[in-house]
Amino acid sequence: MRDVVKNTKLTENCSKEEIKRFVDEIIPQLTLEEKIGIMSGQSTEEKLMDDLFVIEHYNMKPYPTMAVDRLGLPNVRFVDGPRGVVSGSSTCFPVSMARGASFDRELEEKIGEVIGAEIRAQGGNYFGGVCINLPRNPRWGRAQECYGEDQYHLGEMGAALTRGVQSQNVMACIKHFAMNSIENARFKADVFADKRTLHEVYLPHFKRCIEEGAASVMGAYNKVYGDQASESKLLLKDILRTMWDFEGFTLSDFIWAVKDAVKAVQNGMNIEMPSLLCYVNQLPDAVAEGRIDSKDIDEAVGYILRTILYFETRKDPKAYAPECIASPEHIEVARRAAEESMVLLKNEGKVLPFKPEKTKRIVVLGVLGNTENIGDHGSSKVHPWYTVTPLRGLMRKMPTAEILYHDGNDLEKAKSLAKEADAVVIVAGYIHSDEGEYLADRSDIAEMGGDRASMRLHKRDIDLIKGLKGINPNTVVSLVGSSAILIDEWEQDVPAILFSFYSGMEGGNALADILFGDVCPSGKLPYTVTCAEEDYPEFDPDCTSITYEYYHGYAKMEKENRKVLYPFGYGLSYTTFEIGTPLITSFQNKAKITVTVKNTGNRKGAEIVQLYVGCEGSKVDRPVKLLKDFARIELAPGEEREVCLQVTKENMAYFDEAENGFVQEDIVYAAYIGNCSRMKELQTVKFTFR
Repeated sequence: MRDVVKNTKLTENCSKEEIKRFVDEIIPQLTLEEKIGIMSGQSTEEKLMDDLFVIEHYNMKPYPTMAVDRLGLPNVRFVDGPRGVVSGSSTCFPVSMARGASFDRELEEKIGEVIGAEIRAQGGNYFGGVCINLPRNPRWGRAQECYGEDQYHLGEMGAALTRGVQSQNVMACIKHFAMNSIENARFKADVFADKRTLHEVYLPHFKRCIEEGAASVMGAYNKVYGDQASESKLLLKDILRTMWDFEGFTLSDFIWAVKDAVKAVQNGMNIEMPSLLCYVNQLPDAVAEGRIDSKDIDEAVGYILRTILYFETRKDPKAYAPECIASPEHIEVARRAAEESMVLLKNEGKVLPFKPEKTKRIVVLGVLGNTENIGDHGSSKVHPWYTVTPLRGLMRKMPTAEILYHDGNDLEKAKSLAKEADAVVIVAGYIHSDEGEYLADRSDIAEMGGDRASMRLHKRDIDLIKGLKGINPNTVVSLVGSSAILIDEWEQDVPAILFSFYSGMEGGNALADILFGDVCPSGKLPYTVTCAEEDYPEFDPDCTSITYEYYHGYAKMEKENRKVLYPFGYGLSYTTFEIGTPLITSFQNKAKITVTVKNTGNRKGAEIVQLYVGCEGSKVDRPVKLLKDFARIELAPGEEREVCLQVTKENMAYFDEAENGFVQEDIVYAAYIGNCSRMKELQTVKFTFR
């Protein structure tokens, strides 16, 4: 139990009912200034801009709201994410999209535990990094902060991170609520969607994390149906409070999300972060003039205090010394995350893994081959005390080999080096200036980040890859980026392709371990790779108004019968697996599908079994199938184990606008079981709920 709370009559691990009674008693003792302070970040806009561009770095220390020491009331101490703790110099994990490729709930929960512990060690109590927006188009600059294109997968991974963070008594924030999927236009875009699309596509992952107990929800910058998302009664009251029974508190996106303090508070925005802006400047006069009822203020304060006090009075599972920050144990978790996330897309002729005894000379090519490249430089930027590049990782892995590096700008030189090498590693992709949070608010800095201009590689990378065609049979391309990269124009020119994402501080070591077979690749694509940008939903990074459609990702590709180069859920391994015939049982409106999975190869590896479900005879238009469960299973050579996946009738319901709710159907359903979303790779079992 934290020291400030010890000044109250609350006890360790006290109940929510006790906390509610205490808060009801304490609110009348607060002054209006204290109430608004509890509802406001205590920084200034100027301080935040200096943090971003001038002094140390953004969120170097937690950003606080007001604590009321005289009454023993603690505050929110905000730390950003999601690829690790932004404050200080902390463990840097792969970006969320990479971790989404692991399909590993258990590992994501462990990552949450590490993040929570490091936040506590730095004096924070709030993690603003459970980012679960849906990247409807891969060009979205902040796609890297999310887990993938599928709403079920998003919800499961977000829920796992929430569990882990909150196990350390740190409040987890899910963001950005809602329909925030364009970066450059995030301050002006007004987003529309029919209500079925809203509830089935853009909200279920948020609901899943709230069901998991997420303490807080962050609003978005964009407008929704004409209202600022951070001032939207529909989102903050009608859906969060009334439909979902959310008990935690809401918090605005930073600085510019709230325009009208009275409207924001009345419609359910509890905290304005991180600066003293609209609430502190507008609310005192609004109360004095009767434009806002004091009950609205008290309601917001109540949500905030009840949530903070609940977490501040929980017994800690361990002590949180500064020494735990970027400790060897935490760094090992980051390395494991990088290993599990990398996706082997192509391995023609079993080029990989390279054989150490036959690899005496290695050439690393490409500008990114020796670049510390952990993702965008916006609010999610972590500041690790080291980062292992691909080149450094290979040098550590193969200390006796001759390892040469060339940036690839001289194609003839690159060809010459490649020709004489035993193995060639081309590193191609993006950096923070290509995609990420859009930052262009100071006249003295250049623009960086934002939405991707193209889904294809830079010309320099394409020229290098195509120029080396046929030069060396042991060539692999390591792709760095946040989401789908279109590669059809050069995919046939290389024998092996590995998508390595922005892989964190240990990424170079993990890459080397996979290339040389000490780690068997097991990642699966959390998005769909097609052959043309027009296959994806319309994307205008400069829009002022946009309508989000129902279909996106693999559901759209199947609906429109579009050619897919690499399907959602796809990824190769160095071993082979056999998924047995599925057996299905249905009872109490739940269907359980059981399969036996066997490692039929000669290496230890992990398979990700995926369950998709489709509808037959539905009253409404439905996707061919949607992901409804998945399981990651690690097996030794020859080992086999049983895997059980499940889906409920409730999870197959559709949203009916007339009913303003979900409708369950008594129809025939089809379960598709396999290791990717491609139909020909799946086994099918039809069933009804009983």
